Amino acid sequence: MPTRRICTALVIVFAAFVTTISLTRAADNTIVLEIGSDGTALMLERPFKAVLIGDPGVVDVLTQGDRWAMVQPQGLGATNVVYIDEGNIAIANFRVVVCKVGVKSTSLSGPASCEHVDIDHRT
Repeated sequence: MPTRRICTALVIVFAAFVTTISLTRAADNTIVLEIGSDGTALMLERPFKAVLIGDPGVVDVLTQGDRWAMVQPQGLGATNVVYIDEGNIAIANFRVVVCKVGVKSTSLSGPASCEHVDIDHRT
Protein backbone atom coordinates (compact mmCIF):
# COMPACT_ATOMS: atom_id res chain seq x y z
CA MET A 1 0.00 0.00 0.00
CA PRO A 2 2.77 2.57 0.76
CA THR A 3 4.29 1.92 -2.69
CA ARG A 4 0.98 2.79 -4.33
CA ARG A 5 0.81 6.11 -2.43
CA ILE A 6 4.36 6.98 -3.45
CA CYS A 7 3.58 6.22 -7.10
CA THR A 8 0.41 8.33 -6.94
CA ALA A 9 2.32 11.21 -5.37
CA LEU A 10 5.01 11.01 -8.07
CA VAL A 11 2.41 11.05 -10.83
CA ILE A 12 0.75 14.13 -9.32
CA VAL A 13 4.08 15.95 -8.95
CA PHE A 14 5.06 15.06 -12.53
CA ALA A 15 1.70 16.27 -13.90
CA ALA A 16 2.02 19.56 -12.01
CA PHE A 17 5.59 19.99 -13.29
CA VAL A 18 4.62 19.35 -16.93
CA THR A 19 1.65 21.72 -16.72
CA THR A 20 3.84 24.43 -15.17
CA ILE A 21 6.39 24.08 -17.97
CA SER A 22 3.64 24.34 -20.60
CA LEU A 23 2.12 27.44 -19.00
CA THR A 24 5.46 29.14 -18.45
CA ARG A 25 6.68 28.54 -21.98
CA ALA A 26 3.39 29.59 -23.54
CA ALA A 27 2.98 32.71 -21.37
CA ASP A 28 5.69 34.42 -23.47
CA ASN A 29 3.14 34.81 -26.30
CA THR A 30 1.46 38.21 -26.32
CA ILE A 31 -1.19 39.43 -28.75
CA VAL A 32 -1.94 43.15 -28.99
CA LEU A 33 -5.32 44.08 -30.51
CA GLU A 34 -7.07 47.35 -31.23
CA ILE A 35 -10.52 47.89 -29.73
CA GLY A 36 -13.10 47.72 -32.52
CA SER A 37 -10.97 45.49 -34.76
CA ASP A 38 -12.11 42.11 -36.05
CA GLY A 39 -9.46 40.38 -33.94
CA THR A 40 -6.97 37.77 -35.00
CA ALA A 41 -7.15 34.12 -36.02
CA LEU A 42 -4.91 31.60 -34.27
CA MET A 43 -3.94 28.14 -35.46
CA LEU A 44 -2.62 25.84 -32.75
CA GLU A 45 -0.15 23.02 -33.39
CA ARG A 46 -2.27 20.54 -31.43
CA PRO A 47 -6.04 20.09 -31.13
CA PHE A 48 -7.72 21.73 -28.14
CA LYS A 49 -10.85 20.75 -26.24
CA ALA A 50 -11.59 23.89 -24.24
CA VAL A 51 -10.64 27.56 -24.01
CA LEU A 52 -10.32 29.44 -20.70
CA ILE A 53 -10.61 33.23 -20.82
CA GLY A 54 -9.32 35.13 -17.80
CA ASP A 55 -11.53 38.20 -18.36
CA PRO A 56 -14.36 37.76 -20.89
CA GLY A 57 -14.88 41.53 -20.75
CA VAL A 58 -11.55 42.00 -22.57
CA VAL A 59 -11.73 39.30 -25.28
CA ASP A 60 -14.02 36.66 -26.69
CA VAL A 61 -12.86 33.51 -28.46
CA LEU A 62 -14.78 31.92 -31.29
CA THR A 63 -13.59 28.39 -32.00
CA GLN A 64 -13.44 27.25 -35.60
CA GLY A 65 -12.61 23.55 -35.39
CA ASP A 66 -10.21 21.91 -32.96
CA ARG A 67 -7.09 23.89 -34.00
CA TRP A 68 -8.42 27.29 -35.09
CA ALA A 69 -9.82 30.09 -32.97
CA MET A 70 -10.65 33.75 -33.51
CA VAL A 71 -9.68 36.09 -30.66
CA GLN A 72 -11.90 39.19 -30.72
CA PRO A 73 -11.48 42.33 -28.58
CA GLN A 74 -14.43 43.17 -26.31
CA GLY A 75 -13.05 45.91 -24.06
CA LEU A 76 -9.84 47.66 -23.04
CA GLY A 77 -7.46 45.75 -20.79
CA ALA A 78 -5.34 42.63 -20.61
CA THR A 79 -6.18 38.99 -19.98
CA ASN A 80 -4.94 35.47 -20.63
CA VAL A 81 -6.46 32.92 -22.99
CA VAL A 82 -5.52 29.31 -22.23
CA TYR A 83 -6.17 26.37 -24.57
CA ILE A 84 -6.70 22.95 -22.95
CA ASP A 85 -6.33 19.57 -24.70
CA GLU A 86 -8.21 16.28 -24.24
CA GLY A 87 -5.99 15.35 -21.27
CA ASN A 88 -6.83 18.66 -19.53
CA ILE A 89 -3.28 19.90 -20.14
CA ALA A 90 -2.66 23.55 -21.06
CA ILE A 91 -1.19 23.47 -24.57
CA ALA A 92 -1.16 27.23 -25.27
CA ASN A 93 -1.41 30.38 -23.17
CA PHE A 94 -1.63 33.82 -24.75
CA ARG A 95 -1.62 37.18 -23.00
CA VAL A 96 -3.99 39.44 -24.91
CA VAL A 97 -3.78 43.23 -24.57
CA VAL A 98 -6.59 45.33 -26.04
CA CYS A 99 -5.66 48.98 -26.69
CA LYS A 100 -7.31 52.16 -27.99
CA VAL A 101 -4.47 52.99 -30.37
CA GLY A 102 -4.01 51.47 -33.82
CA VAL A 103 -1.90 48.37 -34.10
CA LYS A 104 -0.36 47.29 -37.40
CA SER A 105 -0.16 43.60 -36.50
CA THR A 106 -0.28 41.20 -33.61
CA SER A 107 2.79 40.66 -31.46
CA LEU A 108 3.61 37.08 -30.52
CA SER A 109 6.73 37.53 -28.43
CA GLY A 110 7.82 39.43 -25.38
CA PRO A 111 5.81 41.56 -22.99
CA ALA A 112 3.44 44.08 -24.50
CA SER A 113 1.10 46.69 -23.19
CA CYS A 114 -0.74 49.68 -24.63
CA GLU A 115 2.06 51.97 -23.46
CA HIS A 116 4.57 50.10 -25.65
CA VAL A 117 2.56 50.20 -28.88
CA ASP A 118 4.12 52.52 -31.46
CA ILE A 119 1.25 54.62 -32.81
CA ASP A 120 3.33 55.67 -35.85
CA HIS A 121 2.77 52.16 -37.27
CA ARG A 122 -1.01 52.41 -37.48
CA THR A 123 -2.79 51.20 -40.59
